[in-house]
Formats: sequence, structure tokens, C-alpha cells
Amino acid sequence: MAKKILILGGTADARELAEALAADPGLDVTTSLAGRTSAPAMPSGTVRSGGFGGASGLAAHLVDQDISLLIDATHAYAARMSTNAAQASAVAAVPCFRLERPPWLAREGDDWISAASPEAAAAVLPAKARALVTIGRQQIGPFLARLDITVLARMIEGLDSKPLAPHRIMLARPPFALEDEVLLMRTEHITHLVTKNAGGEITSPKLEAARTTGVQIVMIERPDLPDLETARSVEQAIAIAGRMLAGGGYGP
Repeated sequence: MAKKILILGGTADARELAEALAADPGLDVTTSLAGRTSAPAMPSGTVRSGGFGGASGLAAHLVDQDISLLIDATHAYAARMSTNAAQASAVAAVPCFRLERPPWLAREGDDWISAASPEAAAAVLPAKARALVTIGRQQIGPFLARLDITVLARMIEGLDSKPLAPHRIMLARPPFALEDEVLLMRTEHITHLVTKNAGGEITSPKLEAARTTGVQIVMIERPDLPDLETARSVEQAIAIAGRMLAGGGYGP
């Protein structure tokens, strides 16, 4: 009988991992998506959408569905889901680990300000700033509330209502080429790039573009997450999955 793996997804790495694991006929892979995006990129294997009802609901799902391995491959800022995953793993005695790319680090030539939250990032922007904000739609409110700055908010899915001028929404899905990022920053006269420290290569060209054009980076740092074993690449995740499925321990 195939061993069942549940991936808490929503990232490009989660999709790549699901594709690799689903190719193994001995594995039955399901990816769970939060359901916040109406047309997400779909991973291989079975896909479910929506929440579990907290840590207790997830633990019950792990037991009811006879899950052999839980993989937290959510966004680095999905702190509540990561906490629920760690707790559910311990309650259900199901092996669990996290797939999370290493964070970006400031490099020579960067003008980088760290912020603990979107609210702090919005507050640090000076009056008359022209900010390219790439944090998605869920936490864009503090930026759009400031009418003394100009925000170009780039996101995959739009807002329910049009923001007040001078703010604008730009709908686009990564990856973005470096030359396109440079062109965008120059033509829009961007002074600040606001982003979350997602890590990885897919969206890193915006950092190089900011470095090239002299744009100041406001980096929203990652929240503290539960102490789980962490894979820093899809390749590492595949190796850890193999070990844990063979009985290599579970939980934080």
C-alpha cells in the first residue's frame, strides 16, 4: 500500500516537491492549499483546498487519513499554519519537517532597512516615497492608507476595490526577468522596494534591480517559527522525506 504524504503547500518549492514525490508509485501525495488565491498554480498529485480547523483539526485529519508524513512547505510568513503543523505532528505522532529556502542576506551595494512587520515597513517609508510593494494583497492595507506616498502594489490577484490615488495595483505572476525589473523601477521612478524575505531565486531579480538602480530596500523579516527540522532545498526535502518514512523520528 502506498504511503500517504500531506504537503502544506502554496509555494513554488511545494509544487516542485509534490511533482518529485508523486512520481514515486509507492507514495500517495496530497497538497493542501489555503484557498486564498482563486486560480493557484496546481501541483502534481491530489489537491485539497481550505483549512483544517486549527491544530486539532489537522491532527484529526492526519489520523483519519492515515498520513505517514506531513511536510510544511507553506510560505515562510504563514506562522499560524506552521505552528499548527508542528502541534498536529506531535499530537498525531506523524513525522513532520519544514521546507523553507534560506533567507536573503544584504549584499555589498544594498541599501537595506529591516522591518518586523508590514505595519513597521509602511511606517518607515518617508513622505513622497514611490514604493514598489511586493508583499501580496493580504497585508497591503497599511501602505494604501498612506496618501503622502505613491504605492505600486504588485500582486498575483487583485483587491476587492480600487485603491485611492495615487496608489495603483499591478497584477503579475513571477518569475520576473532582471531587465524587466530594472525597467519597471526606472520608468516608475521607484525610490523604495518593500518585500518579504522569501529567499530563493525566483523573485530575487527585484533585489538585484534595486541594487542596480539605487533603490532602497525595506525588508520585512520572517516571523519566529516552531523548531522543526528544516530542508533548505527540494533535494534536501526528498532526502529527509525518505529518512522519515523509513522511521527516522517526528515532531519538534
